[in-house]
Amino acid sequence: MGIHRSLFPLPLRATPDGVVAVGGRPDPEILEEAYRRGIFPWPHEGAPLLWFCPDPRFVLPPERAHLSRSLKKELRRGRFEISADRDFSAVIRACAAKVRPDQGGTWINREMIAGYTALHRKGLAHSIEARLDGKLVGGLYGVSLGGVFFGESMFADVPDASKVCFATLLANLRHWGFGLVDCQQETRHLATFGAEPWPRSRFLAELRRTLAAPTRRGVWTLDLGPAEAAATLSTSRPSKKNDSP
Repeated sequence: MGIHRSLFPLPLRATPDGVVAVGGRPDPEILEEAYRRGIFPWPHEGAPLLWFCPDPRFVLPPERAHLSRSLKKELRRGRFEISADRDFSAVIRACAAKVRPDQGGTWINREMIAGYTALHRKGLAHSIEARLDGKLVGGLYGVSLGGVFFGESMFADVPDASKVCFATLLANLRHWGFGLVDCQQETRHLATFGAEPWPRSRFLAELRRTLAAPTRRGVWTLDLGPAEAAATLSTSRPSKKNDSP
């Protein structure tokens, strides 16, 4: 039996901080329902599980994605082997273990790992991996429903590894006709790819439209590699800042 839509309040009733609901568990059925409504979980230490729909929302339509000249050069080098869904478990655990100076600890706890791994087994959560000499050195994971990819987290043990993963993903999403990448919260790193803040009402309206597309369910195989991504995505204007992840 599916999750009833009354499980979550309307996102427009969120608190000023974007909190829509409190409590529950990140089980795969609940996660799927949350994403379909524009809501995502974000655990905070010492508090019940919080579910968010912030205003504004940071988003990136793949058609508008662009790359810096230096990243295009890196993509053309072909230094990394990029794959999809070869080792989702390793990617999410690497994201959980990554030390992030701006955060007191990881929000990717055991319950979150279990929930997203179960969603991966259902063919709705996916990983993009970068390997160097056969070793996993970077990656990202997220949820895909309809024509939307909901990005969750990324890591890089080697400079540019996660950037190459994201750029390759963006090119493939564009190739597959995806309409939206949900980046959730604003970061300078994602802004370099063209992500921008949208009012929550605009995001929710676009979400409803793009969710109507068929879901690309199951194990993903990338149609385009890094070199093709460099050829597919446009070049951004030079930036004065170094926005490494």
